[in-house]
Amino acid sequence: MKAIKLTDEQLEQYSYADVANLVLEANGKKMKIQNLFEEVIKIMKLPDSFFESKIGDFFALLSTDKRFIMLEKGFWDLRVNHTHKIVIEDEEEEEELELEEEIEDIPSEDEDDTEINFDDDKVDDDDDEDDLKDLVILDESEEQDMM
Repeated sequence: MKAIKLTDEQLEQYSYADVANLVLEANGKKMKIQNLFEEVIKIMKLPDSFFESKIGDFFALLSTDKRFIMLEKGFWDLRVNHTHKIVIEDEEEEEELELEEEIEDIPSEDEDDTEINFDDDKVDDDDDEDDLKDLVILDESEEQDMM
């Protein structure tokens, strides 16, 4: 790991999170929170007793800072190292492909081998006649008589 040296002015301006960010960038790999905080304390020239009293605050700080991500088994790293590439497929392209496939399934006039003959004399109206055989039409006078 590269040694990180900050001027006194930078030490006054940087927060624990800023220094932790520098440490993770320089390290180039994930670190356990204890090791990361020990490195931050060392760089910021704080006493070793500071570790025990502020590790909880450091954890809370990293948890709320969007630059950091907590990994499995207590490791932390920079979020930018763990971003996923999102692929957005164009729905129009998919629809065009589906439409092309459907068009291929429709036979053209040249390919049509079947011949359909409609014979007007052979229309099957038997079903319609059966439906109407029980139909009775009443005049208004007949309707009043039935009531």
